[in-house]
Amino acid sequence: MTQTSDLPGRIFLFSAASMAAVALLMFVFIFATAAPVMVREGIGFITGTVWSYDTHQYGILYFIAGTLALTAVTMLLAVPLGIGTAIFLTEWAPAHLDRTISTSIELLVGIPSVIYGIFGYFVLEPIFRLHIDPAVSATLGWIPIFYDSDPGSGSSILLASFVLAIMVLPTITALSREAMRSVPREYREGSLALGATRWETVRHVVFPASMAGILTAVILGMMRAMGETMAVVMLLGNVPVMPHSILDPAYAMTSKILNDIGYRVAEEESKSALFGIATVLFLIEMALVALVRGVSARYDTRGGNAR
Repeated sequence: MTQTSDLPGRIFLFSAASMAAVALLMFVFIFATAAPVMVREGIGFITGTVWSYDTHQYGILYFIAGTLALTAVTMLLAVPLGIGTAIFLTEWAPAHLDRTISTSIELLVGIPSVIYGIFGYFVLEPIFRLHIDPAVSATLGWIPIFYDSDPGSGSSILLASFVLAIMVLPTITALSREAMRSVPREYREGSLALGATRWETVRHVVFPASMAGILTAVILGMMRAMGETMAVVMLLGNVPVMPHSILDPAYAMTSKILNDIGYRVAEEESKSALFGIATVLFLIEMALVALVRGVSARYDTRGGNAR
């Protein structure tokens, strides 16, 4: 009887251990493959700006900068819209409108990234190149990060970030909505009974109480944006330069791996360099996750008070 009752626990333990083992195996494989070039280049692998298979120089600073700029702009676009939508669906939307909007947003998850890339390239790129980019540059161009140095090109951080924001929106919205719905009704009723308005209740009660769940949604959305490849390859421009404006093209780490791996996988040194990019990307994501997790750990998921 005891052995039978322990069986579900053993199955679940095996499942958890299997997932941990797969993650560890992936990291060990990527790091071991990347080690030769990363050890030889040292810190220059991260701070260097020259990437040349002919001269055996591998510096990925431009790729790191492109990835971080793309992720930052994407999250600046997606987070307010996603959390705002979640607040509306949770606190204001009637049931039929909640179902309609939620279904529409969730449908975005099933669209392949290449479709987003095609839509961005053929539909949005001309709009950005002919209308949005010139308007942004003419209005805010006196600020360096909004200046368009190449008006003839529509591929840019802004275009790629706009499409990525649509891609990560379902994740941020759905998880944020669930976090807000998990806040006990008594919290809302108590706040309203004390004379607070609905917005004040959301701002001072619901939002802080669900902060940990919202930050989790932001983490997953950020990792999706940072790890996206196909749409980024099609829309970012793939120019290895240091971006100074959101209207500049750039080159993401994932794009470099995708563009080169098919031609360089047979060469040990080149493959090691490309796996080095993957290793650095993995470490950056882990560092960002740890940072946001550290912030979320300061909040009580029930009361939302900083510890």
